[in-house]
Amino acid sequence: MASPRLETYCCPNRDAATQLVMNFQPEVFCGVCIGSASISLTLTILQLLPKKGQSPRKMPKASSSSTILLLISICDILGGLGVIFRSSVWLGFPGFIANISAVNGTDVWPSTFCVGSAMWIQLLYSAGFWWLFCYAVDSYLVVRRSAGLSTIVLYHMMTWGLAVLLCVEGIALLYYPSISSCENGLEHAIPHYVTTYAPLLLVLVVNPILFRRTVSAVASLLKGRQGIYTENERRLGTEIQMRFFKIMLVFVICWSSNIINETLLFYLEMQPDINEMPLKNIRSAALITWIIMGVLNPMQGFLFTLAFYGWTGWKVDLKWRKREIPWESMSSSTAGENAYPSPVNYQSNIHDSKKISTTDSQQTDEAISMLSEGNTSSDERLTRSSPIYQGW
Repeated sequence: MASPRLETYCCPNRDAATQLVMNFQPEVFCGVCIGSASISLTLTILQLLPKKGQSPRKMPKASSSSTILLLISICDILGGLGVIFRSSVWLGFPGFIANISAVNGTDVWPSTFCVGSAMWIQLLYSAGFWWLFCYAVDSYLVVRRSAGLSTIVLYHMMTWGLAVLLCVEGIALLYYPSISSCENGLEHAIPHYVTTYAPLLLVLVVNPILFRRTVSAVASLLKGRQGIYTENERRLGTEIQMRFFKIMLVFVICWSSNIINETLLFYLEMQPDINEMPLKNIRSAALITWIIMGVLNPMQGFLFTLAFYGWTGWKVDLKWRKREIPWESMSSSTAGENAYPSPVNYQSNIHDSKKISTTDSQQTDEAISMLSEGNTSSDERLTRSSPIYQGW
């Protein structure tokens, strides 16, 4: 699981709230994390592997969203591996972990492992948050026809740059001036928690707004493609809207427990004595949400693949074969030629208007195809309703 409490536990003089959750059945908690992360890791990889009888997913040349979806899954996979490694060491070497609490200990490896593993997990999941934000931005830009292959470079710079910057800044402020003196007051902890939860809150607040505006833009594109809004196009718009809804639903399910848990723990930190009897229910709620985090955080990877692509099946095709590159097939097709017309003189204005109409429709099809990628029924309806399919 991913929580800033993992980093604060590396402080020998950690606060009482962090001590409460980290010392609550650590063997059970680590076992839950290992089990959840292992299941999610296995199913995520199974989802991404090519399947027998399925054609490779085709994406428009100018879309970077398929790459973003893959990078989100990679971040979840690497983050899950970090959870498994950290929890396994925690279970297998209890004596090694016990040295983290030694204030005047001479062995630096326990603290190094604690900080390094916590940073790895936090960095990968934070990068996943930024990539999810980039996906919402890219979806909106593609529909507005303002995105292309070059934007993926900007997304890389923003995602990895901000993830590393915020993670390093939060850790540096937490452990300043040294790891043995960290957590001496909230001035060390609060900046760390802010830099950790900033991308999470950004996705929770901004992504629904961008998705809603994208859905409205898709409806306008579908209506303007042929001047009518057929039942097939209405269903396609609904499926795109449902896809965005599933993505946000998975995100809320997997990370709302973190926000609740952190709120409860901060409330306990403000109390003179967290072991007072009136705080029993709050302590119980904090411990319950702590275990829930261990289950849901690592499961995000698999649940996201379900939201992105649906269930892809069990039959894995491990045989290597040459796959058709999407932009090669597009460039050789009539649609590809129309999408990038050469500056020639046409003999009639009627012929010119038809070319422009076909180009606009093809660009619309590419944008809608990007948003409905992974949905076979949507792709088939889009193809049948396309002017190119109808022989315009």
